[in-house]
Amino acid sequence: MAAGDDAVPGARVPPERAHTRQRRGAGGRWLVWALRAVVWAALLIVGYRGVVAIVTESPKATPVIAPPVSTSSSGFPAALAEAYALQFGDVYLNFSPATSAQRAGALAAFLPPGADSQLGWNGGGSQQLQSEQVASITVQNSHHAIVTLLALISGHMMELGVPIYSADGGLVVSGEPALLPAPARVTPPTPPAAASDPATQTELTGQLPSFFQAYASGDQATLSRFLVSGAQVTGLGGAVTFSSISQLEVPVGGATRHITVTVVWNMAGTAPKSRPGAKNSPVSAAPAGLEMTYEMTVVQQNGSWDVKAIGASTTQASGPP
Repeated sequence: MAAGDDAVPGARVPPERAHTRQRRGAGGRWLVWALRAVVWAALLIVGYRGVVAIVTESPKATPVIAPPVSTSSSGFPAALAEAYALQFGDVYLNFSPATSAQRAGALAAFLPPGADSQLGWNGGGSQQLQSEQVASITVQNSHHAIVTLLALISGHMMELGVPIYSADGGLVVSGEPALLPAPARVTPPTPPAAASDPATQTELTGQLPSFFQAYASGDQATLSRFLVSGAQVTGLGGAVTFSSISQLEVPVGGATRHITVTVVWNMAGTAPKSRPGAKNSPVSAAPAGLEMTYEMTVVQQNGSWDVKAIGASTTQASGPP
């Protein structure tokens, strides 16, 4: 082979060597074309399957989100049962012999078939429900719960336990209700006495009446004159008028103080109308006065105390005005 490669250009190659080279070259080209055909076939198969998968793939369904249902963890419809018990209590806790037939008809909508139409009432006496609210609900399982109502009945506060049964989206009062005692009255602890600031208390006694007059009227332009810059305080819109400050408590502190103020409001539209010839005492002729206690944050600036915030108080002011 080395001698053949080094041959002089133009020299004749022996016939047997030329024949051997031609056959080796032809065989290599045939193998290359065969491999190319295999690769192209594979690519065509892969592409075909991809196109078929895209065309035939069914679109994914958009998930349907069910609206939220107010139920307890057990599946009991707690919110619906509370509203249902309120409606039942309005019928059950009112009775009078004169309206017994109407009461029986109204109760029938809440009771299972065959239940006592008056649900235990013997038909005598009268009772009036003045107000009621849901106090709590005790869910026993997916079908049973007790809804407790806090009711004011003929001047007495009581609780009423109402058994509710739920099934297939419906509700029914499953048994006779039970009267329960109202929450016990407790005595709050006496707050510790704080050192007062008589000098600042005197200053505020002279300034606060003007603020409360503006606060009662709801005139925002006037009210803003008594406020710290940026304070958000809205007045009462004329629902009351200012009468006096009955108590004021001002603790010792710096330029910002948290004070407690008890205000006497005159309630709008409560003065009784005098009848011709009737003698009314000065007290009965006056509008209704009502004490209310506020907690306030005041800030000393430019020689006066301006209001930063006002809200309800958890304690009663104990100092003199």
